[in-house]
Amino acid sequence: MSDEQKSRGRRTALKSAALLLAGAGAAKSQGKEASTTGKQSVGGAIRSGHLLFLSGIGGWYPERRPKPGDVRQQTGDALTMMKAALEKAGTSMDSVLKVQVALVDPEHNWEGMNEVYNTFFKDPRPARSYYGATGFRHAGQLLQIDCIAYIE
Repeated sequence: MSDEQKSRGRRTALKSAALLLAGAGAAKSQGKEASTTGKQSVGGAIRSGHLLFLSGIGGWYPERRPKPGDVRQQTGDALTMMKAALEKAGTSMDSVLKVQVALVDPEHNWEGMNEVYNTFFKDPRPARSYYGATGFRHAGQLLQIDCIAYIE
């Protein structure tokens, strides 16, 4: 698929997302098997038409690694889990349209997060927004990432 076709597909998907967010369309849960994050209290992946909404993936889970590590390690871990969840659902990182990052202490953690983030996405990168967070369920977790991806 050419970059022009991908860009056109992304624009179409973003229009679909706008309609969805305006109340058009009904979401169907893909169940726990569509997500590999292991979180059962959060819905995992939800599909609506050609859009897949992947719920927040934390940068650190104590059951996976005893120590939280730094923002680079947590970003890599979260995006690796995101990649696996997207592939299990039938799409890929190349089809991600929008990413949202909640980041503890952005003044100190932005550069490291951004450095690792840029290794996971090719140009044209997905639209991205971020906001500062005061903390998460696990002390030491520095970020949480969610996304919207296009899916056939």
